[in-house]
Amino acid sequence: MTAAEPIVRLDNVRRTYRMGENDLHALAGVSLDFYPGEYIAIMGPSGCGKSTLLNLLGCLDQPSSGRYLLGGEDVSTMDDDALSQIRGARLGFIFQSYNLIQQITVVENIEVPLFYQGVPEARCREVAISLAQRVGLGERLYHRPNELSGGQQQRVGIARALVNDPLVILADEPTGNLDSRSGTDILRMMDELHAQGKTIIMVTHDPAIGEHAQRLVRLRDGVVESDERR
Repeated sequence: MTAAEPIVRLDNVRRTYRMGENDLHALAGVSLDFYPGEYIAIMGPSGCGKSTLLNLLGCLDQPSSGRYLLGGEDVSTMDDDALSQIRGARLGFIFQSYNLIQQITVVENIEVPLFYQGVPEARCREVAISLAQRVGLGERLYHRPNELSGGQQQRVGIARALVNDPLVILADEPTGNLDSRSGTDILRMMDELHAQGKTIIMVTHDPAIGEHAQRLVRLRDGVVESDERR
């Protein structure tokens, strides 16, 4: 894959849910190309299809029709096992609610994606410690999530998202549960990741957060209302 080729391609993607006797068209024909190194914010009113689109991009759901290519590979019709492999090997997730495992330590939480990829234990620990230090948690390696602030927990989430060197980082309202100071710190870290060449697709409802992205895609009623590069 060359730099000129999209890292993500959505070709007339639709997602329809059956609601009783009616069909709900959450996505009504979305076509988008995202390129390596882009920082994209996806915005729009409640019910516009943002969450559905992020679930599709994250291989947590599949389109009702249309194609989704990730790194040149069509993942639209893969079975659950194949999608699970794609998620573990090619995608990094940053969640609003952190989604950390409360019973294990910082370093163990960071290791989780590598564990599911079958990476040897010693290598898992080496990479996880390095990333914990990178996000400023070198002194918290063996703390559990309930011993951390919200901002620190989200730093664990960022380190976990980076652990498999993903093609794409998907961020779902990454500062939504944080105070303004912690949120600013997290956004600065994401700006740094973008400057280092990472591809980031972020869903947010906050225009000020969307300003951090170089490209803004607005959805409305399940279609692309606008697509602005800045």
